Amino acid sequence: MLDTLSRVDKAIDANADIADAILESGLQSMGIESLLISIDNSAQSTDAPKWQGASTKVDLDKARSTIHQLYRDWSAEGIVERSACYSPILADLHNYLPPDNGEEGIRVLVPGAGLGRLVFEICAAGYHAEGNEISYHQLLTSSFILNHTSQANEWPLYPWALNFSNHVRREDQLRRVMIPDVHPASIRSLGSMGMTTGDFCVLYRGDEYKDAFDAVTTVFFIDTAPNLITYIETVLHCLKPGGVWINLGPLLWHFEDRSPKQNDTGNAENTINVESQDIGGSGSFELSEDEVIKLLERFGFLFLKHHVGSMETGYVQNPRSMLRAVYRPSHWVVRKP
Repeated sequence: MLDTLSRVDKAIDANADIADAILESGLQSMGIESLLISIDNSAQSTDAPKWQGASTKVDLDKARSTIHQLYRDWSAEGIVERSACYSPILADLHNYLPPDNGEEGIRVLVPGAGLGRLVFEICAAGYHAEGNEISYHQLLTSSFILNHTSQANEWPLYPWALNFSNHVRREDQLRRVMIPDVHPASIRSLGSMGMTTGDFCVLYRGDEYKDAFDAVTTVFFIDTAPNLITYIETVLHCLKPGGVWINLGPLLWHFEDRSPKQNDTGNAENTINVESQDIGGSGSFELSEDEVIKLLERFGFLFLKHHVGSMETGYVQNPRSMLRAVYRPSHWVVRKP
């Protein structure tokens, strides 16, 4: 048992090396001098920033989730889940909006961009892709992978190091993968890629985004809305007339068992609300699949494709685990009149 704990400790250290590198790259990007202080000296230092060592349980949960997301989006072993979710999106884009190598090109928005892999793949396919993300954990990590890695397979990652349940062998818990599986900077493309940070429902209702995008692609995203109507209205605003919205994902409504007015610590204060347009500004309700379809039709969207359960996929699943959750996602394409 002591040998197992020693191996787990080494795996945690390897993951911590990635976390330190992500933090360093983020500080550099914001023009902040390195603030990392060794564990040995941090207790005695008076220069330590207030946020150092002040992480909440939510921060720790998000850090653990980000490690899993790195496995899904940026390891060779995550290709099964990526192919199930991203390949249909890319196929629909090619089918309904083939890449245009002209001066303007095809602009594609990816809300809930996460660690940026779908944005990267859309760019590599020749589109002008713009991702949007609100989580600074995800933003810092995606920036690190996309802009600060030097080669493929540069970093060892142990995605299941902190998961002690449902393993057939201890080696399954301590399985190592290498990230990133490709070096983003080495991929040449006729497209372009950008990322914005902020609340999707506030940012993309701005005048500068009126009728701005030829396509919006959402993957495992629409169920993050307390009120789906705000998402639909935002897509209608920023999508060009005749543009398409491509969606794939389940309806695991994230606010079903908690108030959308709560912040990450569970307190009902410090909630951003800009004219009740932000993600948590209009109350919460959960729709069934058939109700989502009726709502989209009510807003005037024209269905080009729709099916449910034609494929199955996990989401950051350990393929060797004794326990797996399987989604049968909805996949649809609609056109704005």
